[in-house]
Amino acid sequence: MAELKAIEGVVEVHGTFGAYDILAKVESGLVEALRETITWKIRKIPKIRSTLTLMGIDGQQ
Repeated sequence: MAELKAIEGVVEVHGTFGAYDILAKVESGLVEALRETITWKIRKIPKIRSTLTLMGIDGQQ
């Protein structure tokens, strides 16, 4: 989790119980920058086997 926390844009990392092991909150002003962070930084961490990306909808609370 330390390697994940060190990535620019990662603002929160939590261990979880259940189907997924880690929840990471990543923030970016541009969707393309977010895609680059997930594809080329997060998914390249050796012990990360897969990711599931959920994006918030502007205007909903």
